[in-house]
Amino acid sequence: HASGGSAVRGEREERVGELILQISKDDVTALQCKVVCLIQNGSFKEALGVINTHTKVLTSDIIAFEKAYCEYRLNRIENALKTIQSASQQTDKLKELYGQVLYRLERYDDCLAAYRDLIRNSQDEYEEERKTNLSAVVAAQSTWEKVMPEDLGLREATYELCYNSACALIGQGRLNEAMKKLQKAEELCRQSLSEDSDVTEEDIEAELAIIHGQMAYIMQLQGRTEDALQLYNQIIKLKPRDFSSRNVDQNVFDSKKKVKLTNAEGVEHKLSKKQLQAIEFNKALLAMYTNQADQCRKLSASLQSQSPEHLLPVLIQAAQLCREKQHAKAVGLLQDFADQHPANAAEIKLTMAQLKIAQGIHVTKACMILRSIEELQHKPGMVSALVTMYSHEEDIDSAIEVFTQAIQWYQQFQPKSPVHLSLIREAANFKLKHGRKKEAISDLEELWKQNPKDVHTLAQLISAYSLVDPEKAKVLSKHLPSSDTMSLKVDVDALENSHGATYVRKKAGKLTGDNQQKEPGQGDVKKKKKKKKGKLPKNYDPKVTPDPERWLPMRERSYYRGRKKGKKKDQVGKGTQGSTTTGSSELDASRTASSPPTSPRPGSAAAVSATSNVIPPRHQKPAGAPATKKKQQQKKKKGWLVVMVDCSEEALHFSSGSWG
Repeated sequence: HASGGSAVRGEREERVGELILQISKDDVTALQCKVVCLIQNGSFKEALGVINTHTKVLTSDIIAFEKAYCEYRLNRIENALKTIQSASQQTDKLKELYGQVLYRLERYDDCLAAYRDLIRNSQDEYEEERKTNLSAVVAAQSTWEKVMPEDLGLREATYELCYNSACALIGQGRLNEAMKKLQKAEELCRQSLSEDSDVTEEDIEAELAIIHGQMAYIMQLQGRTEDALQLYNQIIKLKPRDFSSRNVDQNVFDSKKKVKLTNAEGVEHKLSKKQLQAIEFNKALLAMYTNQADQCRKLSASLQSQSPEHLLPVLIQAAQLCREKQHAKAVGLLQDFADQHPANAAEIKLTMAQLKIAQGIHVTKACMILRSIEELQHKPGMVSALVTMYSHEEDIDSAIEVFTQAIQWYQQFQPKSPVHLSLIREAANFKLKHGRKKEAISDLEELWKQNPKDVHTLAQLISAYSLVDPEKAKVLSKHLPSSDTMSLKVDVDALENSHGATYVRKKAGKLTGDNQQKEPGQGDVKKKKKKKKGKLPKNYDPKVTPDPERWLPMRERSYYRGRKKGKKKDQVGKGTQGSTTTGSSELDASRTASSPPTSPRPGSAAAVSATSNVIPPRHQKPAGAPATKKKQQQKKKKGWLVVMVDCSEEALHFSSGSWG
């Protein structure tokens, strides 16, 4: 695009062309100048309209490049290709545009050939740009077609070349090397753009955002999710015009907002088909995780119609069915896809087996599905998985059959390879572990034949033959090394004097000496721990047999008869106010020996002395009354506790008896 003074100049030239066309409507030069001016102003539709209006004058030989360029900028790529191919003469600028068109159509092989021809046959100031485009084609092949890129021998002096080289390394999975290339590209970008006075800091950051996006993608592939997310967010804050940042946010609702940015106008023309397809897949997954089942089914069905052989649409549909607890229907869907597309059946069947295992009750069916994948039957990982699953189901015969089939495959195609011998050893160990020594003999013999110096295998073989053919075991035992050759170079004295050995030896000698000196049985008495004597009560009498019911409460003992009625007959603790605990006989003066035969007369000295020594009943404290009352309260409380805890008939009987 021309900007600033060039744009003003283009408008002025356009006005001049209009004046000429007013005089001569079909002037070829004036029409051609008008088209060029419209292109410089970015008016591609108007320029194409002028070309199509004057087709008789502006023939394809005259204006083929301008027409193809307008169609290219309007994203009419197929039309641009036809225009270029229909041109009678292929000029250098048409070849340049032809390379761009092939790149947009993702015809990378043809594009690579076109740029090589241009670099070989051109000598001008645009050689660096052509090399940059060539490296971009190689990076696209490595990323989207998984083609091993060839070394072009380009000197990576610009940040564009470093960036494209890093993209090619990402396609090969060489992430650490790619990160170093991107860091170099970042440094070169800052250095080259800072030298231009017209470039602002915002322009530099916008250009670096593309490099930072690839850095974040590498971090994401390396599992550094937090670092990648932080860098992605920094790019999004800049609001770049080319929004193709990858979203790794775990918040599905935030992801739903960000994925709408990919619907911006013009994005589909700046991304490859694989990138657009990945965005659609992410939309379907987002619909599934946000519980939009209908939207998920609609998107996945649309993707499947666009790419019938692609795995992801049918896997998304199966995942949605599993979320709806329709496992059988999901397995049926996967089975139909595997039948229709045998080339992709392996990955689909692995998913089917996973669904069967997830249900927990179809492990054997999962094994059958895995064994139907012929191209993976002999793989060590598949053998390990099948043997583990069959062992879980206690189907040892099927597990041994899996080993046998895998060993036979390697015996036929890769005999005596490390994987072959490893499978034989694992099969032998498995059979020995489950008591199949007779079946393990052939495997052990094969291993021993490959390595006659393997003593461990020979010992296993002898052990297996000992139960089947003892004579054969004796013959094989002659191949065992002698005790002299097997003796280890160990310093016996040093071993005996070591800390551990000395401790054990002293302990053994001490026990032996004690056993010789002590009488039989004496050592055993000392080993017993002394029991501490329990404390006896103060009033304990050893001559009297202890009461066997002493642990029971008094009310629950067999000899308890309850309180005797009338025992405290004379006490009036429960009487009226002012009563005392003194007996009635003590209050009866007629029964005392010192009482006079007749009462003194009122007012006499004797009456005064007698009445002065007697405390009126209302002022007397009953002797022992408080203690008696406290004792009675405790007994009543005890009686209540017995009723609450022990509800047996005896306990209830004694409780009611205590109440009187």
